[in-house]
Amino acid sequence: MESSRILTIEWDMMDKSRFFSLNLINSFFLRATLYPFTVIKTRLQIQKHRDVYRGTYDAFKKILHYEGFYGLYKGFWINTIQIVSGVGYIITYEKVRHLLTEYANIEDGRLKGLIGGGCGSLVGQTIITPFDVVSQHMMMLGQKSTSGVKSTETTNLLSVDFNQKYRRSVAAFIIKELYRKDGLKGFYCGYFASLYTYVPGSALWWMFYPLYSEWLASLLPVATSHLLIRCIAGPMGGISVCFITNPLDIVRARIQERW
Repeated sequence: MESSRILTIEWDMMDKSRFFSLNLINSFFLRATLYPFTVIKTRLQIQKHRDVYRGTYDAFKKILHYEGFYGLYKGFWINTIQIVSGVGYIITYEKVRHLLTEYANIEDGRLKGLIGGGCGSLVGQTIITPFDVVSQHMMMLGQKSTSGVKSTETTNLLSVDFNQKYRRSVAAFIIKELYRKDGLKGFYCGYFASLYTYVPGSALWWMFYPLYSEWLASLLPVATSHLLIRCIAGPMGGISVCFITNPLDIVRARIQERW
């Protein structure tokens, strides 16, 4: 199969204003759809010895039962601010690819994706880590198990009774406590762990994506929609990356949740 069968859309082919506006809208709705799984994943990663949840489905049931539908969206609005970092991410990714083509004469899309994806994630994580730290603490609030309450003592953040003073502004309480205890560096707790997790993850995804796209195109009939091929290749790349980086992601989550 010729690699040219799958066309790579380069930076100079895009309508930038349309791309960024649609990208922000798409990112918001995609994040809103998947956010409950982010909450569940974070709680499963941080718990020890399955003392609260036995697995994904058990976590889903218990959160709905004890905390209601809102429990699946704790920290959502703080977390959603991260979509702005996506602009910095994609600009960095595309510009690095362009520079590699123009000045380093690199034509291999997989190699350009590997380098560009890593650089884009470096910029993105620098922007979003403070929001990630705050939203992650919010995700952990109010946990309960079948045997009793495991809520306001879930993290060291909750060593004071925030329910009375900060009922309407939990995010403000967390931000205030972060700054009080650790200053500005508190908002970058786990920053390097995030880089160790997401920079390789992003780089590998952008390498796997064209690799899987070309592989699928070689297997499927010539008339197969390129959109379908890309829709399959993307999740395949994501699964591969998650399998490789999940241990690092657990370390990152526990560092950021620790006070």
